[in-house]
Amino acid sequence: MWVTDFTYVRTWAGWTYVAFIVDVFSQRIVAWHAATNKEVDLVTTPLRIALWQRDRHGHRVGYKELIHHSDAGSQYTSIRLTEHLGLEGISPSIGSVGDAYDNALMETINGLYKTECIRTTVFHPGPYKTIADVEYATSSWVDWYNNRRLHSSLDYVAPAEYEAAYYAAQNTELQPV
Repeated sequence: MWVTDFTYVRTWAGWTYVAFIVDVFSQRIVAWHAATNKEVDLVTTPLRIALWQRDRHGHRVGYKELIHHSDAGSQYTSIRLTEHLGLEGISPSIGSVGDAYDNALMETINGLYKTECIRTTVFHPGPYKTIADVEYATSSWVDWYNNRRLHSSLDYVAPAEYEAAYYAAQNTELQPV
């Protein structure tokens, strides 16, 4: 199951919207995308990126095996996204309107992003002036989150390490010594 949502970041040039997709199994951020508008591409672009990444690493998402869960925002209920999910063989799942607990994992990730990336100067010094500033900081934060941030729910390993161990255990072919 993948969960998805987007959040807002204030810049000197106006609002920047950042959408994330998180794999529930490993809590890995499998894709993200920043834009200056809230049109459907904000949520379809990270979906295409996530599918491409999984396929590229030899972990193609099987037909009807993946659930794509989101809130009931207009971007996630759009015909374009729904058709794209159908073409990819992904089952859509949309939470009930006004129920923040329905997408709690994604709300938590958005909160961590705002706290650990946007409201600190660790990933970007000074105020965010443009979307490029937000993208640069977000890229650094996602890399840190996926590869170095330890998660108590994953036995204190990073999401990338947790996934790597899972896929290694699935590989039953004999390996050279």
